[in-house]
Amino acid sequence: MGNGVRLEDEELRGKVVAGVDTHVDTHWLCVLDESGRVALSEEFPATAEGYAALAGAIGDPAGCAAVGIEGTCSYGAGLAEELARRGFRVLEVLNKKKERRRGRGEGKDDAMDAERAARDVLAADGTSVPKLRGGWVDDLRSLLVARDRCVSARVEAHAAALSLARCAPDAERRRWEGMSQQAMMTAMAGIEGEGATALGRSMLALARAWRACSDEAEALEAELRRVLERSCPSLLAVYCCGPVSAAQLAVAAGENPSRLRSEASFAMLCGAAPIPASSGKTSGRMRLNRGGDRRANSALHTIVVRRMRYDPETRAYVERRRSGARPLGRAEIMRCLKRYVAREVYRALMHPHNVGEMVDRSSLRQARLSAGLTQAQAAKALGVLAERYSRWVMDGLPVDVESPQ
Repeated sequence: MGNGVRLEDEELRGKVVAGVDTHVDTHWLCVLDESGRVALSEEFPATAEGYAALAGAIGDPAGCAAVGIEGTCSYGAGLAEELARRGFRVLEVLNKKKERRRGRGEGKDDAMDAERAARDVLAADGTSVPKLRGGWVDDLRSLLVARDRCVSARVEAHAAALSLARCAPDAERRRWEGMSQQAMMTAMAGIEGEGATALGRSMLALARAWRACSDEAEALEAELRRVLERSCPSLLAVYCCGPVSAAQLAVAAGENPSRLRSEASFAMLCGAAPIPASSGKTSGRMRLNRGGDRRANSALHTIVVRRMRYDPETRAYVERRRSGARPLGRAEIMRCLKRYVAREVYRALMHPHNVGEMVDRSSLRQARLSAGLTQAQAAKALGVLAERYSRWVMDGLPVDVESPQ
């Protein structure tokens, strides 16, 4: 039995199982009878009429145990929604890698892929409950795509401007030496367009593009925060989790995180679960997980890096693991920390609104300054350690803690 959604014998008895290989214009359906033999293999157009014909070819939803579909969030999204609306149980089937098919001596065409999807449903091999679509997570996905493109364009604009500056004549090149990205692009934006050289006009154009992309990226990030504050504030309350990291993790889990069986399943989805790597002479060794959703893994990595920099508890943990009886390297320590963070994120996703009201950091700072206190004095007045007060400065102050007077 594989790693997927397992169908019980009672669910399969007397019922067919279907698999669908999806494409832009057509979908190929394969239906297996209760004995596992191919009862139907046919192609249908990827249109509303084609979806209806495909559903009719499967038959009564009560007589179908499940339909496995590849790409329920891409080419198969429309079909998955239509079949679910008609009462079919829809499962997402993992698209097998080319190397895995070759290793098994398997071929590839639409009919084979559809049959493979159906048999994966029977074997519970790489199947999962599809993500819900059309809600706030889809909004995050769209905003992330646009923001990533703006950030990439901004990086390209700066790289092009830097290349022009380094290849310019000596007098012009020395003008830009030692400048930060912000300072360089701001200075280039101030170049007079009228009467400027071709080099100057090129730098001006790149600086304007850089500024436009920066403004759009900031606006999209602000929109990400608004969506998260409205739909999943508990995710933003995770320490050192910003709106971009929170959005990437929410998109990985989907709008229905309950489809994941446990926080261990979520850690595996994010590529943060430990992979045993023991042999006859060693035991207890683990290796890094190179699979899973790499964008979600990158979000966990960002959170861990920030905690290693700002969180005293995390720094103490790192030192303890480096100097223990079995010292770990930086990569292994970060793997462990990612696993801890994945557990926090899963709990936040399962309880999206379970977070106390927080006083924002600007209000906290204003209250401290009005009382004429330093940070150390404010921490003492609140009866907490200075490190805890610093964390409140980062995340906000819980309203049930009395403000310093």
